[in-house]
Amino acid sequence: MLNAIVVGAGPAGALLACLLARRGVPVTLLERQTDFSREFRGEVLMPSGIAALHEAGLRQPLDALPNLTIRTVEIFRGERRVVAIPVDGLDPPPRVVPQPAMLEMIVAEAANSPGFKLERGVTVRDLIYEKDRVAGVHADTLEGPRDYRGDFVIACDGRASAIRKRAALPQDRIMQAFDVVWGRVPGHFLDGRTARAYIGNGHLLIIYPSPEGHMQIGWVIDKGTFGDIKKIGADGWIRALAPHVSSDLRNFLAADKTGPAHPFLLDVVCDRLREWTVPGLLLIGDAAHPMSPVAAQGINLALRDAVVAANRLGRALILHADEAMLDFAARNIQAERWPEIVKIQDMQQVGPRFVASNSILSRIVVSAPMIAFAKLFLGGFLARRFDPFLNGVTRVVMEQ
Repeated sequence: MLNAIVVGAGPAGALLACLLARRGVPVTLLERQTDFSREFRGEVLMPSGIAALHEAGLRQPLDALPNLTIRTVEIFRGERRVVAIPVDGLDPPPRVVPQPAMLEMIVAEAANSPGFKLERGVTVRDLIYEKDRVAGVHADTLEGPRDYRGDFVIACDGRASAIRKRAALPQDRIMQAFDVVWGRVPGHFLDGRTARAYIGNGHLLIIYPSPEGHMQIGWVIDKGTFGDIKKIGADGWIRALAPHVSSDLRNFLAADKTGPAHPFLLDVVCDRLREWTVPGLLLIGDAAHPMSPVAAQGINLALRDAVVAANRLGRALILHADEAMLDFAARNIQAERWPEIVKIQDMQQVGPRFVASNSILSRIVVSAPMIAFAKLFLGGFLARRFDPFLNGVTRVVMEQ
């Protein structure tokens, strides 16, 4: 039986390893950390991501996790709520699921397959080549250096992917003018089921509830200005936000004297590799196409990548395909996923130009009269334009 090495136990890697193992493929999943805790991981599952997990047969385990369904998204301009968008009528509606719990669930499901092995605390340093073909990885483990060899390697090690750097694949960079400062505030704001966005005057703030009993808050800032945020501290951050949000949110934030817990910077990167594969190697998820945080797409597209990769590469591995057929399957994975990735990344560039900018055009576009006009006359058109963020661009189905 041909075997696979999956590098990185994030959403793409964990799900792909689980699906390959379920098909009977011996798979070793390598994870750099000893657990799945992070400062912040994407935790908003859109219908497209939820559908991918359902396709993977994980509906019941997913439902058993701590989760919270978002019922309403409100958009504010300062004190004024300009639109409230009900989303609980979507099938399924977006939900917030802590990513560490979700990843532990996926690898626990994978562990039910005899060919699955998870090794934590493994930092991949380089690729092993044999006759111009990737044949494994060099890594540092808790016990010392070690080589892992396999018939095919799949890199799912995120936007800072070591394998991506070693493979030196060409990329198309989409320059971003903003970063996001994230933090957590204890307690639930409003009904605990509502997400809000505050827009205008060159500012964008997002706040939404977590099932873990806090609010996640993200503030869009100009790229390169995080040093100024660190200087003023969490309390200064709240003071800087105050003029741009409604009084009820100001009061909620002021009630917590400590300010957002451990605010940190998400350095916004958005690009895509022109080629996701070389002989013996495939990259998916953020390793192949780091996503902007706009509309919470990263985790959802990673899960969809994993389903497609499990279909095409899993079939080739099960059939003991030769090297040429394995590489052909990898190229077809990129071909199938490419239209959706390009479409979503292009769409992600539109909003920040208007919402987070302080230009005259931006102030006109996000003015209350313009938003009211769009709500009244362009509602159907805007809903259709936003649908790819909710449901994806292409249909992703798990093969039996």
